[in-house]
Formats: sequence, C-alpha cells, structure tokens
Amino acid sequence: MQHQEFEPPEELRDTIKCFWYTRIDFGALQSSFEILPDGYAEIIFHFGSACSISYNGGLQPLPSPFIMGLLNQPVILNTKNRLEIIGIRCFPWTVFDLLGLPSGKDGVRIFEHPIAQLQSTLSKWIHADRIDEVLAQVKQYFLNERSRIAIDSMLFKAGVALREANGTMPVSQIAAAAHATVRTLERKFKQSSGYTIKDVSGLMRFEQVRNKLWLYPNSNIAGLAHELGYTDQSHLSREFKRYSGTTPAAFARKAKQVIGNDFVAFIQA
Repeated sequence: MQHQEFEPPEELRDTIKCFWYTRIDFGALQSSFEILPDGYAEIIFHFGSACSISYNGGLQPLPSPFIMGLLNQPVILNTKNRLEIIGIRCFPWTVFDLLGLPSGKDGVRIFEHPIAQLQSTLSKWIHADRIDEVLAQVKQYFLNERSRIAIDSMLFKAGVALREANGTMPVSQIAAAAHATVRTLERKFKQSSGYTIKDVSGLMRFEQVRNKLWLYPNSNIAGLAHELGYTDQSHLSREFKRYSGTTPAAFARKAKQVIGNDFVAFIQA
C-alpha cells in the first residue's frame, strides 16, 4: 500500500484540506474495504479495477469521480487487483459550493458534472506513474473553480473555529467567533453542507478518537474522553460505536494487528 497527502495551494486552503493519492493491490479475488466516517467530504477519482458499493444485497458500480460525503456509519466498498485513488478532501461546508451542486446528506453521491472530463487525462498520467502531473491537473482545475465562487465569510470564520477546536467548541462559541447569531449560522451551515454544526462537530471528535486509537492503541479511553470534550468514557464509547459500529477497545485491538499501516480513512475487511 502507498499513501501520500499533499497540501493545497494557499488559494485553496479555505475550501480544501488536502489532496491525497493511495495505491493498493487487493489481489485477484474480489475484496471489500471499509470507509469510516470523518469530518470531511471527499471527491474521489479511482483508476484500475472497478470500484463498487454494497447496496441492497448486491454491488452497485461507482463512477469516477463520485463524492464520499459525511457518513454516520461505515460504508463498504468492493474491488480487486490494483486500485489507485486521487482524493480531494474538502470541508463539508464548502464542497457543494465549490462544485456548484445542491447540498445533501448523501453518504455516497453519484453526480454529473464537468469535473468528470478530467478522468481521461488523469488516467493517462496515472498509467505513466506521474502523480506529479495528476496533482498539477487537479490543482489547476480547483484553482479555476475557486476563482469563480465567493466563500461566505461567516462560514469561513465558523469553519476556522470548528477546525481549531476539533469539534469540541459549543455552537454558541462558534457563532460568536463567526460574528453571527446561532440561528443564522445554523441556517447557513445547513444550507451549505446539508448538516448541522452539531453533526459535523460530532464527526470531528470521532475522527480525533479514531486516529489516536489507530496510532496509539494503548491510549487511555477515559483520558481521551476528557481531552476531547466528551461527558465521560461512556459518552465517548456510545458515540464511537454509533459512527464505527464497534467499540473503542475493539477498534484499538484491530489497530494493534495492523502495525505500521497509516490510517487513511479505510480499513481492508
């Protein structure tokens, strides 16, 4: 497995967290891997074998690109052989404006958009193993798109506060940081992302716990609960199971079995 993350240009840092590239060889047999929730929405280009999602007892092929939106539970994807992915990790309150799409709560969204025209060009550079060229093409596309839209300053300020606090700041304080009333901020935030601030804060906190347990599986869970603003250990455990389908202890045990692998938002089943 190969995984790399790349900082966006300065002009994109108010809308995009990072760009990333992953390559995994799953072997000749059909394999499944699990996408766990986090606090971001991602635009996913994929290359190589077909990628599909488990749906109604069968497999539904996913086009490239598709959007992996905010999730409230794990999603199972399926593929085989070599899979290569270019991801654009966006803040959930900016991704739909960036693409000019209506917001929504779709965990996985299949959409029609001119960005799909990038697929053939990116595929050519992927096959040539020129990830630098792939990134240059993607960055230029989003620089062009970003120049055409205006980011709401209220949402920008709220987003900065949310990110700095990793989801631990009360909505009233986020509204104060954005120089807005709670009601106005909540309305605009939901219009832009499809979710409430509380929804996104919960995912951000879960992501922090998830990452720490993956990197440091012997972490004290009660200590994490205190550090990340949960009421107590039971509160953390309930929220963790809600988003992951498993307990923090079980997740930590799994992490110990995969020593040396960076956590990249999915785990091979």
